Amino acid sequence: MAAALPLTLLAAWLGLLGWGRPALLNAADFATRAPSAAWTPGQDPAPCTQAGVVRAIEVPTDYLDRGRMDARIYLPPCYDPEATPGYPLLVLIHGQGFTPQQWLDLGLPRRADALIRRGEAPPFVVLMPYDPPPAMRPPHSGFDEALLHDLLPWVTAHYAVRPERAYWAIGGISRGAAWAIHLGLRYWERFGAIGGHSPPVFWSDGLQIPAWLDAIPEGEWPRIYLDIGDADRDEILRSAREFETLLTEKGVPHQWHLNVGRHEQAYWNAHLEAYLRWYTAPWAAAEPSPAEEAP
Repeated sequence: MAAALPLTLLAAWLGLLGWGRPALLNAADFATRAPSAAWTPGQDPAPCTQAGVVRAIEVPTDYLDRGRMDARIYLPPCYDPEATPGYPLLVLIHGQGFTPQQWLDLGLPRRADALIRRGEAPPFVVLMPYDPPPAMRPPHSGFDEALLHDLLPWVTAHYAVRPERAYWAIGGISRGAAWAIHLGLRYWERFGAIGGHSPPVFWSDGLQIPAWLDAIPEGEWPRIYLDIGDADRDEILRSAREFETLLTEKGVPHQWHLNVGRHEQAYWNAHLEAYLRWYTAPWAAAEPSPAEEAP
């Protein structure tokens, strides 16, 4: 019988209250220049000098009391809506007390642009959904259902994203990391990579995670990246360690990074580029070079 996670996960959940001040969502794009040249993934990035864009989107849903799901979406430099087979999709979820603005404040568009321009990452799309208050845990939130059944289908219908699991990743900060672990393991067929940055685990997931892990066929494990600061909140650090121990005991491949830092924007700012490099590394390796594409 699979062992359950210890009850300190409950303490981690109860400690997730009141960090930061939410920034208001608005409908404006966060780029001053629109793409002017089409670029298909796999081509030499040198011809593209334009900035990526960030757009606000709103999708109707019956799973949230507010009747809609808000999100921001980052489109890479010279995004081509007709690109085939499309772009990899990275879903990033903000922490409690924040909105998708948290990722913009950390400089995600600028950092993604730089990696793509230097040829160190392929062009990719980033979806940043809004997890609105009150901060309910699954199965009482509705956030996960709205994301899976309404927002993601809308995005795949309106943007050129690849459908394959290998090109979908999900990650998050703090409570967003708890969501990434929940969604990435419970719906492992959808996501090829899971990133947990300063991750607690929902205590309501504690009894289920071992069974979710057992249900994943050997060799089909998602890539998993966990990191946390050594001066993070005690209950969150314990929760992260216990989850990492469970992965080790079950032989699930993963990366574990115990860094210097606290549970704060400065920590995530210092490591965001490393996160993006990790998410995109397999996608970059899978993209053919111009020489490989030549007849």
